[in-house]
Amino acid sequence: MTETTQTQTSGLLPRPGGLRGVAADWASDQRTFKSVSWGKAMMWIFLLSDTFVFGCFLIAYMTARMSTVVPWPNPSEVFALTIAGHEIPLILIAIMTFVLISSSGTMAMAVNFGYRRDRRKTAALLLVTALFGATFVGMQAFEWTKLITEGVRPWGNPWGAAQFGSSFFMITGFHGTHVTFGVIFLLIIARKVLRGDFDVERRGFFTSRKGNYEIVEILGLYWHFVDLVWVFIFAFFYLW
Repeated sequence: MTETTQTQTSGLLPRPGGLRGVAADWASDQRTFKSVSWGKAMMWIFLLSDTFVFGCFLIAYMTARMSTVVPWPNPSEVFALTIAGHEIPLILIAIMTFVLISSSGTMAMAVNFGYRRDRRKTAALLLVTALFGATFVGMQAFEWTKLITEGVRPWGNPWGAAQFGSSFFMITGFHGTHVTFGVIFLLIIARKVLRGDFDVERRGFFTSRKGNYEIVEILGLYWHFVDLVWVFIFAFFYLW
C-alpha cells in the first residue's frame, strides 16, 4: 500500500513536500486548535501570558520576603479586624475568598445554561457572578482603606519590612483590576443574553452570528482564571 493510499484510508491530508512540509509539521493549530474557535484560542493565549505576569509578581514577592533582613509583618496581625472588642485574624480575607470562589460556581452554571439556550437563567447567573465580583472588589477597597489609614505605603509600613507595602498594593491591585474588568464584561454579556442578542442574530459587540453563546464560556475561562490566581495570592501572601 502506497503512502498516498494510506493517508487517504486514514482520512488524513497528505504531507506536502519541501518547506511547506516543514511548515505543516510545525503548524500545531491543525491538530490542537482545529476544532477550537478563534475567540476561545485567543483567550487561552491571553491567560497563558497573564499567568507569566502573575507568576513573575509572586516570584518577586517571595524573593523580596526571603532576602530582606528586616522582620516581615505578621499577616494575622496586619489583616485582623476588631469585631465586638475581639481581634479576629484574616476574617475579611476569608470572606473575600469565599465570595470569589462561590462566584466560580455561579459562572459554571451560567455556562451550562448558556449552552442550553436558557436566556433568563444564564443572565441571572451572570448577574449573580458580577455581584459576587463587585462585592469582592468592595471588600478589597475597604482593606486598602484600612491599611492606608494605619500607615501602610508602597515605601514603608509601621510593622517592619518596607517591601511589604509595595508588594501588597502591586499584587492585590493588579488582581483587583482583573476582577473589575471581569465584572464589567459580565454585565455587558448578561444584558446581551437577556435581550436575546444571541438568539435573533442582532449584530454588535461580541455578537456576530446567531446563537453565539460561546462567549459565555470564553468569559467563564477568564473568570475561573481570576479566581484561581486569587487562591495563589491568598496562600502566598496571607497564609505564609
